Amino acid sequence: MILQALNDYYARAQLAPPGWELKAIPFFIVLDHSGQVVSVMSRADQENKRGSAVLVPQSEIRSGKNAWAQPNLLWDHYGFVLGEPKRKPNGEIDPSDSVEKATKQLGAFIARVEAMALRYPESIGLAAVAKFYRQGEYKEVFSRPDAVEMVKIAGANMTFRLVDAVEPVIHESWLQNHVSQGIGTDEDEDACSAVQTGVCLVTGKREEIARLHPKVYGVCSKPSPLAAANSKEAPAYSSYGKEQGFIFPIGKPAAFSYATALNHLLRRDSTQRIQIGDASTVFWSERESEFESVIPDIFGDPPKDDPDRGTRAAQALFTAIQAGKFGGVDDNNRFHVLGLAPNAARISIRFYHCLPLAELGERIGQHFNDLEMVRGQYDPQYPSLKRLLQAVCLATSSQPFGDIDRLPPNLGGAIVDAVFAGPDVPYPSLWLNVAVGRCRAEQNVNYYRAAAIKACLNRQIRRSSVTPNHQPPEKEFLPMLDLTNTNPGYRMGRLFAVLEKIQEEASPGLNATIRDRYYGAASSTPASVYPTLLNLTRHHIKKLDDKGKRMLYRAFHDHTPDDYIGKVLHGVPSMPAHLMLRDQGGFALGYYHQRQDFFAKKPDDSTPITEGTPS
Repeated sequence: MILQALNDYYARAQLAPPGWELKAIPFFIVLDHSGQVVSVMSRADQENKRGSAVLVPQSEIRSGKNAWAQPNLLWDHYGFVLGEPKRKPNGEIDPSDSVEKATKQLGAFIARVEAMALRYPESIGLAAVAKFYRQGEYKEVFSRPDAVEMVKIAGANMTFRLVDAVEPVIHESWLQNHVSQGIGTDEDEDACSAVQTGVCLVTGKREEIARLHPKVYGVCSKPSPLAAANSKEAPAYSSYGKEQGFIFPIGKPAAFSYATALNHLLRRDSTQRIQIGDASTVFWSERESEFESVIPDIFGDPPKDDPDRGTRAAQALFTAIQAGKFGGVDDNNRFHVLGLAPNAARISIRFYHCLPLAELGERIGQHFNDLEMVRGQYDPQYPSLKRLLQAVCLATSSQPFGDIDRLPPNLGGAIVDAVFAGPDVPYPSLWLNVAVGRCRAEQNVNYYRAAAIKACLNRQIRRSSVTPNHQPPEKEFLPMLDLTNTNPGYRMGRLFAVLEKIQEEASPGLNATIRDRYYGAASSTPASVYPTLLNLTRHHIKKLDDKGKRMLYRAFHDHTPDDYIGKVLHGVPSMPAHLMLRDQGGFALGYYHQRQDFFAKKPDDSTPITEGTPS
């Protein structure tokens, strides 16, 4: 299903033709007709540090100990093109590479250039490249002043261009014919001796089966295939005597198509991709749709120069749903969501969803309904997933909103999976756990953490309500202060906010409040700490001056503090000795809601708001 959908997207998007691919090429080695180096041209700019993508012959599939013997056709990284090992930004040789390896790569690249020069003697550009190597010009390129930027890009790709030409040598007509005839990509000897034909599982046609599938970029630290299996030398990886790609027969055209489509979706400047932690998620639809690029804007972190992009994208999607824009023919346009993660030898598929656009929009809408929370003036209406996850990570000097690199593995992908799986699918319990834990660790419940906790709790409540357990349905948490919610944790959190507010008004200018010392204990073992806090509150109330009393009464809807404390505790039979994780989440919500309510505009009249009779 996934490969078929990617194969169809390749045909619809009209991507690189068979035998070709789009590749970032940071440098052109500019030659004259005699093979002398004129300059090393950097193609980097502010938007593309590795240079814009160039259509190049498809990269060779390298695997095993003889990967050095598979050079690309007239382009590659500087190990193959110049015989230089991969280097660190400071110029030192990378431990993963060596001079001996780079020398063998260069030899294989030169051999292929010479073979092509013999086959196509009419090519002026190819002749200049051949002279470049015969004269040893390649030895001086890496030390040129205009090539110093090469070291800063580990394994930078490069190709050749004549000084009086606009296009690189790889775009000459002879090479286009060479690749289109199917002789542009040569596999190793083992592959040539193992040619097999069969029925392709993607297209249903009888074709030559791909032993090795093209590699996919942008998910793992190194390019890796989406589908791969070890050789039959390890019996555990063979089936009925078959090995590698012959175990799951995919024709070479289909393997090229799906890999090209996936690489297109995963490219650096892709508008159909989001990256959360180690999980890469790509989006595409069966037929062209404006929402292919809108969905990533909704979940991704907005750029600094356009912080409202995510809000506009979400509003556009919801407006389209309400206006019935997805009706009629477009109602059958299905949207694909694919989550990928790095693995040891191949890419791991975390999740996959295929939904009509209308249903997908509804599930995104439910996601933001679950996150809806009373907020401050500068808090976004539709928080990005990255910022939500940063809020549950430890902040550092380089990442003051939270170090996303400290995010627990799999969490980001699991949240995205839950969003598209359905409105009643719970978010991962780990999200609630780390959000509550971060509130306790920092004694701070901010907008993002409160939104995450509310979303997790409400989905758990909704899930339990559809499961028959002969219990009355639990009430979901509201975005704002809910005076009728009797959840013990929620009431304890509200009470803690009330006691803190009294202390703040009694002692203006305090550097620390009861939150800094007692939040952890109050949110987990209320019975052990609240008697002390209530005794302290009586002393605080006695210290209030007239201004403090007016501030306090206004915050409590003109009730006295003692009356308000009684109303908060109404319905709680006894002080809980211990709060479970879910109730600790309720505590954080109660505290956040009550604090926000203190700053909300109150009614002009002084009519008290009823929430019960004080006990």
